[in-house]
Amino acid sequence: FCVCVGWMDGACIHCLVAGDGQSVQMDSIKSGFVGSQVELRCIFVNSNPPVKISQVTWQKFLNGTKQNVAIANPSLGVSVLPPFKERVTFKQAAVRHRTPSLEDTTIMFSNLRLSDEAAYICEYTTFPAGNRENMVNLTVFARPLTRMTLTTPTIVARPQKRKMTVATCLSANGKPQSVIKWDTRLKGEATFQETQNANGTVTVRSNYVVVPSRETHKQKLTCIVTYRNERITDSVVLNVQYEPEVKIEGFDGNWYLNRQDVSLTCNTDANPPVTVYQWKLLNGSLPSTVEIRNNSLIFKGAVTYELAGTYVCDATNGIGTRTGLVEVNITEFPNNPPPGGREIPQEQHNAGAVIGGAVGGVVLLAAAATLLFVFLRRRQRTFKGDYSTKKQVFGNGYSKAGGLPAHPPIPNNLQYPDDSDDEKKPAQIAVTGGFEASERDFDRDAEDLKRPYFTVDEGESQDYDERTLAFQYNPGPDVADDMVSQTDGSVISKKEWYV
Repeated sequence: FCVCVGWMDGACIHCLVAGDGQSVQMDSIKSGFVGSQVELRCIFVNSNPPVKISQVTWQKFLNGTKQNVAIANPSLGVSVLPPFKERVTFKQAAVRHRTPSLEDTTIMFSNLRLSDEAAYICEYTTFPAGNRENMVNLTVFARPLTRMTLTTPTIVARPQKRKMTVATCLSANGKPQSVIKWDTRLKGEATFQETQNANGTVTVRSNYVVVPSRETHKQKLTCIVTYRNERITDSVVLNVQYEPEVKIEGFDGNWYLNRQDVSLTCNTDANPPVTVYQWKLLNGSLPSTVEIRNNSLIFKGAVTYELAGTYVCDATNGIGTRTGLVEVNITEFPNNPPPGGREIPQEQHNAGAVIGGAVGGVVLLAAAATLLFVFLRRRQRTFKGDYSTKKQVFGNGYSKAGGLPAHPPIPNNLQYPDDSDDEKKPAQIAVTGGFEASERDFDRDAEDLKRPYFTVDEGESQDYDERTLAFQYNPGPDVADDMVSQTDGSVISKKEWYV
């Protein structure tokens, strides 16, 4: 019977012949890389009783065409045809003997080529059974040539910030084709291109594009090529040249008069390194006490106001020139930080001010309340008369007009109202010196004596009732020692005014 092993346009183009009791054993698929060696197995399984093997033929079957590769004949020997003669041999030495054994006719393919990829038929010619055959498909792989290169030895960062290809990763002549990826911290983009070669291989090219800058210098760029189950990596480190990045250091904001040992340093980041430093003072010339040492300004002696100003440093390398500047201010006194080296936050200043204001307000209110209390207390103990009119009142509550008039004797027990002044009671009315007790001949009712004091308007002359002492008052030079003369001619008792 026939087993179809080759098809083209829906039709069987090759049929393997098999019979009862005999068979040809082969691998269905074999593969190898270009330049390597591969073994194509072919073993004949004979029947019982065995058949006679007349010849074994290996054929290359490609695109419907058969091409003889090698022949083994028991009588004529072994023959390998061009172009396989130098690369194909029978594995078993017994095949090459004068009386060969042809049950195992496995061949060895060495130094594989891409053109070797095809189907290979092992055909046995037997007697009396006829032909028996089988087929193996040989696949030839081509490992790609992978490399990664910088597009140019020197990458220059330009002010225009233009994109440029910095590296290329190539996987050439691979079969099957490779897959390329990039591994980097750079912010760039990759482009890919595939080329189909005439021999069936594929070349893959990928370019990495970035904007060269100071940040891209010394960055690592890795190309990862995946071919079948293999992973191939290659890396480069970018060498980017750029203009100097300039920063002036040394001014700490605390340059004060008579401070010693101050300096400014022009620090740069550049590739290639800076070769020329140039210092100048904006809108003026450098102070006479300054000394230039490479990229530093050394100020000799004590700090003076002459050092104030804007200092400029121009740094130049092979790519260009960049400038840095610093504004130097001079103060009279140092800006000493608080103990411990920590500045007090503004929030703490504000909180302290609020607390201080609150405490001060409470103290002020307490003082005002105390003064008001003392003032009201003194007012309660002060003279209760009317000072708007011109009156003369003694500390004992009686008006004076030259002398004390006759009055009924004072009763032994007098009752005073609760709101009367203590100093107006009979014990305080009694006087010594110019008045005798005999002169106080009071015989009126005690009710007439309950009033603490009496007043008489100056210059007033009219009749009063029996409880009022009325006098025509004409102030004269004879004024009591405890009386105070007023500008309008009246007098007031010191006791009642200042109590």
